[in-house]
Amino acid sequence: MKKTVPAEEDRRPSATFRVGAIALVFLIIGYQLALFVYKASVSAVVAHRDRPDTVYVVDPALARKVLSGSGMAAHSGPDTTESTVIAGSDRGSEMAGQAGLDAFTVRRDASHSPQAQAVERRFAPRRYESFPFNPNTATEEEFRRLGFSEKQAQAILHYREKGGRFRRREDFARSFVVADSVFERLEPYIRIPKVDLNTADSAAFDALPGIGPFYAGRMVSYRRELGGYSYPEQLMDIWKFDRGKYDALADLIVVSKPYRYPLWTLPEDSLKRHPYIRSYAAHGIVLFRSASPQEDWTVENLVKAGILKPEQGAKLSPCVDGAPAPTPAR
Repeated sequence: MKKTVPAEEDRRPSATFRVGAIALVFLIIGYQLALFVYKASVSAVVAHRDRPDTVYVVDPALARKVLSGSGMAAHSGPDTTESTVIAGSDRGSEMAGQAGLDAFTVRRDASHSPQAQAVERRFAPRRYESFPFNPNTATEEEFRRLGFSEKQAQAILHYREKGGRFRRREDFARSFVVADSVFERLEPYIRIPKVDLNTADSAAFDALPGIGPFYAGRMVSYRRELGGYSYPEQLMDIWKFDRGKYDALADLIVVSKPYRYPLWTLPEDSLKRHPYIRSYAAHGIVLFRSASPQEDWTVENLVKAGILKPEQGAKLSPCVDGAPAPTPAR
């Protein structure tokens, strides 16, 4: 039987195959082009976020004015070549006063779409900055600038939302997302404000270790009785507020502006309401003031005269300014 040799045309690829092959080539080229455009777009987004606009402020007085008004603060870290700005609510003026005010680089990030922010979070290389921050108030963006990943930053925020609080620097180190090496780098920059006994409310007192609603309320009411705290140890005058309770929070409190009790000018009715004086001593102080020259008006002399007991004098003396200057004779 004789074989038939297919014609030359029959050995050529069919038209359908050729169209499919060409389409596949264009598909591959299109995919590569789309991938290139995507990578270029990601690189552009990351680069844009990595190099934000900056404003340079040189004049110290102008710097204080700008930073205080905008709620932003400039600062420099030992391992950075530029100063960086922290955005915050009311921290600007405080931190501007702490910063060196010779020259500044004020960082201002422009607003970005959620899509651009998502791209930046996913693809931006991990870089970190070191700047003063309060772990109880820092934002997710600030934590990420400090070197934490998005998940780590969210874990810290979640801990705070559940009522967690960092009272001391060591508390931040105990967080499971804070590696020892990271804490070692950030420790000099952690700023946790102390509780000011003369300005804090009961909620701030309640957040202190060993203080519940009862003692928080008593700390506020005793401040009212005193007129204001003159030194932190006055807390131990509160009922059952012993040395152990005080030592547990002594490093977390401060009296930024000690109250000076106007012992030498108040009338008897006001004096007797003070917990260190009461009625008998108040009457004696008024008589002492009327019978003694002003240069003799000291707490020590009140103790010597038997008007105050030694323990009363020891508590009252740090609260009182010196006697007012004598009125010159006309």
